[in-house]
Amino acid sequence: MNVVIVGGGIVGLATALAVKERQPGARVILLEKEPDCGRHQSTHNSGVLHAGLYYRPGSLKAKFAVEGIRRMTRFCEQHAIAHQICGKLVVATTPHEVVRLKALLERGTANGLRGLEWLASDALKEIEPHATGLAAVRVPEEGIVDYAAVCAAMARELSNLGGTVRTHTRVTRILRDGNAWMVLSTAGEFRAHHVITCAGLHSDRVATSSGEDREIRIVPFRGEYYKLRKSAEYLVKHLIYPVPDPTFPFLGVHFTRLIHGGVEAGPNAVLAFSREGYTKWRINAADLADSLGYKGLWGFMRKHRNMAWQELRRSFSKKLFCRSLQKLVPAIQESDLEEGGAGVRAQAMRSDGSLVDDFHLIEQPGIIHLLNAPSPAATASLAIGSHLADRALANESARLAACTISKT
Repeated sequence: MNVVIVGGGIVGLATALAVKERQPGARVILLEKEPDCGRHQSTHNSGVLHAGLYYRPGSLKAKFAVEGIRRMTRFCEQHAIAHQICGKLVVATTPHEVVRLKALLERGTANGLRGLEWLASDALKEIEPHATGLAAVRVPEEGIVDYAAVCAAMARELSNLGGTVRTHTRVTRILRDGNAWMVLSTAGEFRAHHVITCAGLHSDRVATSSGEDREIRIVPFRGEYYKLRKSAEYLVKHLIYPVPDPTFPFLGVHFTRLIHGGVEAGPNAVLAFSREGYTKWRINAADLADSLGYKGLWGFMRKHRNMAWQELRRSFSKKLFCRSLQKLVPAIQESDLEEGGAGVRAQAMRSDGSLVDDFHLIEQPGIIHLLNAPSPAATASLAIGSHLADRALANESARLAACTISKT
């Protein structure tokens, strides 16, 4: 059995590992366009291990986050990867947020999170002295991790199991070849019984290259961060998050302790002018035209015009960014903030402007496309990879059964 995985991010690596673990004799080749694996969403993030508090019960996000964080923690322990289960606080600062926070607590409980705790304002102060809120939920299972080290360990483990990673290999087209598939790339052609694409920021384009309709499109949103100066790091002891605004599809700015030291503050969410645009003025003409020519984006902007405008203003104003952070930790000052990094979120969007809320798969005989895998995909990668591998093996069983029937 030959399997080609397209995309060497953390999900692609986890998928390739899962296939090799289930079918040691399978020939597994992972194709990655960059010089190394995990160059984009896998490592351009805040490094959080998400436990599954936010996600709709029964959704793939909920299932894979809860399973994934426990598997990821074990993987880190087995491979001596830096990680810490430091816990997270979700803080309500208004009466309306308190109501939504109670709903989050119920959702997290339904998803199977362990040890969730409701905190009144005085209990919050005991745990996080400089945070301010009417109430909070403590999520003890959440933590932080070095995802770059996770990707490197996955690549080594895949190699140890006999899998192959081909970097500098950009997939250009995927064609049906009898009862198999031919993957065309800048490094040659690869024939496979099964193809699994985990192409992240380019997942819609890769799916289209195999003949799929482009009903869902990836629109890139950049998230920008500040870091707290060393002198202000004492103000944050855990992960501190706001209660998500249900009228806007992103979590809002928050505080994250980093696994190798320091505290990050952010991100915002603004349209990126390039799918790999980690700075404000990084422009890819084709990517920008793709976004601006998509009616779904304009529908999204009309629906969220006020919030989008505020996010854009905050992108150019340190004062506004700081003001958002002060809702959680009032002692934070502009002088405490220094320039941080940025990431780009591959957000799948429909033509009516609605965002695809859950992980989204497209499956045809012999090929599976993971078309939407935003946060918590890094945390959930081992669980997602197992699911994709199981689907591919189920397809292989069906293929072999069909071949047997045709011969008889």
